[in-house]
Amino acid sequence: MKASVLLDDAISLPVEERAHLVDCLLQTLNPPDEAHAAAWAAVARRRLNELRAGSVAPIAGEEVFARI
Repeated sequence: MKASVLLDDAISLPVEERAHLVDCLLQTLNPPDEAHAAAWAAVARRRLNELRAGSVAPIAGEEVFARI
């Protein structure tokens, strides 16, 4: 199959499926480091627990980018 045909098919997918496809393709070029992935997962779990416990307050993405 030609890349141009594949690209046309991919473009017609819903945005969530395109994002998943892009992520899968990028991982074939640069496989994730399992140690780093595990460390980031631990950070994400800790932050989620902090949000759920109410020990930190969420900030809207728009506000974060406005501050930057």
